[in-house]
Amino acid sequence: MFDFNLIITALPIVLAVIVVLVIITQGYVKAPPDHAFIISGLRKTPRVLIGRAGIKIPFFEQLDKLYLGQITVDIKTDEYIPTNDFINVMVDAVAKVRVADDEERMKLAMRNFLNKEPARIASDLQDSLQGNMREIIGTLTLRAINTDRDSFSDQVMTKASKDMEKLGIDILSCNIQNVTDEHGLIQDLGMDNTSKIRKDASIAKAEAERDIAIAQAAADNAANDARVIAETEIAQKNNELAIKKAELQKASDTKKAEADAAYEIQKQEQERTIQTATVNAQIARAEREAELRRQEVAVQQQALEAEINKKADADRYAIEQAAAAGLTKRQREAEAKKYEQEQEALAKKALAEAQKYSMLQEAEGIRAKGEAEASAIRAKALAEAEGMEKKAEAYQKYNKAAMAEMMINVLPDIAGKIAEPLAAIDKITIIGGNGDTDNGVSTIAGNVPVVMAKLFESMKETTGVDLAEIMKADTYDAKVTRNVNLTGAPDIILGSEAGQNASGADQTQP
Repeated sequence: MFDFNLIITALPIVLAVIVVLVIITQGYVKAPPDHAFIISGLRKTPRVLIGRAGIKIPFFEQLDKLYLGQITVDIKTDEYIPTNDFINVMVDAVAKVRVADDEERMKLAMRNFLNKEPARIASDLQDSLQGNMREIIGTLTLRAINTDRDSFSDQVMTKASKDMEKLGIDILSCNIQNVTDEHGLIQDLGMDNTSKIRKDASIAKAEAERDIAIAQAAADNAANDARVIAETEIAQKNNELAIKKAELQKASDTKKAEADAAYEIQKQEQERTIQTATVNAQIARAEREAELRRQEVAVQQQALEAEINKKADADRYAIEQAAAAGLTKRQREAEAKKYEQEQEALAKKALAEAQKYSMLQEAEGIRAKGEAEASAIRAKALAEAEGMEKKAEAYQKYNKAAMAEMMINVLPDIAGKIAEPLAAIDKITIIGGNGDTDNGVSTIAGNVPVVMAKLFESMKETTGVDLAEIMKADTYDAKVTRNVNLTGAPDIILGSEAGQNASGADQTQP
């Protein structure tokens, strides 16, 4: 059985909860920032919600909206309006307005624009703003409207703001877009201004060209005067320069003549000094060359000894290092294998010792062989060095007589080589204009003495030994009528004199 008393007691609470839920779900409202939500009905003063939420009691309160955003109003005049100077104009302007922020004027806006869209509000305000602009146009001239549009728009805003305050609206801005007149006077004013500007520009250009011409003439005059003065100074400087050059040339010629004379005297002195120095230098050079050859022999001997010792040491070091490296390697291998397996390590150790002994014996043999080879090389080098030194001493003892004797010994071979081409000739055909064949044969056969004579001249120029004079020294003519003096071969001359004396002794004896 239900307890009706409990149900009756709980029923008001349930109803109250249901009412609260209905109010919350049906009456919750939230106003955006650009709208004002006005809740009225239960209170004397309506509640205004801007950018916040609230509760509207259904059936008892009403929700109205007011747009707070910026509204653009086109206040273009539909017909021509006369200005202060009786010129009909048509003005196109744009105004930016919005609902006022303060509470009093917002109440006025609520009375006039509640629940209206922005376009409807702009349409309601358009007539009022156009009327204000017509009043301002009637107080201004056409030139003032065109030349000072900012002042025109400010006057329109000032005039219209009074009417807008009564409606709860603020004017944010007013911009004049375009101004046209009925008869094209604005264009004529522009042409007039253009003509004045062109006139002023032409006058300014003419004055500027005049000033430029005057300045150019003055500059040309000054430049001409400067050029005359400069050319005069240049001519004077050139004349002074020519005189100075003549004086310097005269002094230079005098100094040059004195210098040439002194130069000739000095040149003769230097030539004598150079000749003396040349002779001394030749003597010193011969001595230095002999000393240099002796030093070269000694250096070669030392270099050979050093090379031999270096090679022997390198070979011995390489052998010892190889033996030591092999020994170390084998010891490490033996120790590793000993760690892995004791019995196998003992066997490897015995084998390694045997190999070690063998390698040591082999290393001793290689070292002994290297030392023997090094000794042989050293002995050979010493012998070659001694031979070169003896040869150098023998060449130093050679004099011109020995050289002459050597050259005389090879003369028969030289003559044989020169005559070999003639010996190889099988047949000779000589063609002559007069048929003189003997002359042709003698010409060919006479080439051998000619070549020998040229050979003697070449040897005389290169060695200083005159073989022709040496050979003439033993002739009858040289013994009887000539006194042949050969400075290059004293030994041969002595031999020739001794032969002459012996020959004379033989002739005097019965």
